[in-house]
Amino acid sequence: MDTRPVQDPDELDRIDLADPVLHATRDLTEVWRHLRDDAPLYRHRETGRGEGFWVVTRREDMETLYKDNASFTSAHGNMLETLQADNDSAVGQMLTVTDGPDHTALRGILTRPFTPRALTATVEAARNGVRQLVLEATKSEQCDFGRDVAADIPLAAICDLLGVPGEDRPKLIPMTSGALAATDGSPSEEGTWAARNDLLLYISELARLRTREPGEDVVSVLVEQSVGDRRLTREEVIFNCYSIIIGGLETTRLAMVGGVHALAHHPEQWEALRSGAVSTDAAVEEILRWTTPTLHSGRRATADMLLHGEFIEAGDIVTMWNGSANRDERVFDAPDEFRLDRGNANKHLTFAHGPHYCMGAYLAKAELAGMLDGLKEHVAEIRPAGEPTRVYSNFLSGYATMPVTLVPN
Repeated sequence: MDTRPVQDPDELDRIDLADPVLHATRDLTEVWRHLRDDAPLYRHRETGRGEGFWVVTRREDMETLYKDNASFTSAHGNMLETLQADNDSAVGQMLTVTDGPDHTALRGILTRPFTPRALTATVEAARNGVRQLVLEATKSEQCDFGRDVAADIPLAAICDLLGVPGEDRPKLIPMTSGALAATDGSPSEEGTWAARNDLLLYISELARLRTREPGEDVVSVLVEQSVGDRRLTREEVIFNCYSIIIGGLETTRLAMVGGVHALAHHPEQWEALRSGAVSTDAAVEEILRWTTPTLHSGRRATADMLLHGEFIEAGDIVTMWNGSANRDERVFDAPDEFRLDRGNANKHLTFAHGPHYCMGAYLAKAELAGMLDGLKEHVAEIRPAGEPTRVYSNFLSGYATMPVTLVPN
């Protein structure tokens, strides 16, 4: 990885933040620090990928923008790829790319299966499952934590919620991984769209079956739901199930793998957690801040405005970089240190903020807590066992693989 600091404005102007390879191969710590300090609202140039866009890097600014879905709307897309292409077919039908009354109505329906009470059985099953996976991993000289443990935990939880048959579950991992990222270089347009279409077609078939034979799962609930005086359309059901799968599988898996990577390289923090000096809940929050699996969120401005002396015009793309916000020195003490004892001071934006705050946050935290408790129960030491590989994406961030030795208690 090229770790040279990027502080020279001329060099900064040559960087393309929309390039998946950049995020997989370079350490951008100094880029974000430079922007937070000297250009908190930075105008990124137009590239071959599409029009230019604004880059927001300070946590305080991002919290304000996340809350204001009137001036900064998701209704044209919520990530650089779709905003620059201006072709998100889910706009107005999927919760994450809908604003206003439609968003409120859809969120009211979709959040019901994700309340702590509704998730009781799912969380308990996840905790039991991860204990068994960790125990099995301790029996091997080494494992790939990403493949052998982390992939299965959110997969089982989301599939249980959606009623995905057991024999179909292994199919979802390559579909969800390929829809937003690649593991062997920059994602190809053909590969990305193939993965997305495969996943959408699978969900479409699942919705068709639930329409004929409803069950107790989330898909069945959605096909029976109404917004106002109309039923949800087939497209609304499909797109929102797609969003649940993408959000619930990839981001949680990346947080888990990144958390184990951090614990393996900070043994004093692992010992603090294992000994009970810091709580599991505090450790979960720091892992979420440290890993920040979702790199950015995007919006379009709906009105002209000034911010930090720069003029944002209506229609401009505005991007908010969560990883930068979660390392903002104005908010976090020693933000480049992995410290599990931050407690209530850990005001990260990993799940965004405001109307689009991630509705799966409780489930993700519960799965991470289950993973950590499973490690505490069965593992004495976490040792790196090889070089991890990163995902290639401008939207997701983290390790695709993580070779590790879990020394049993």
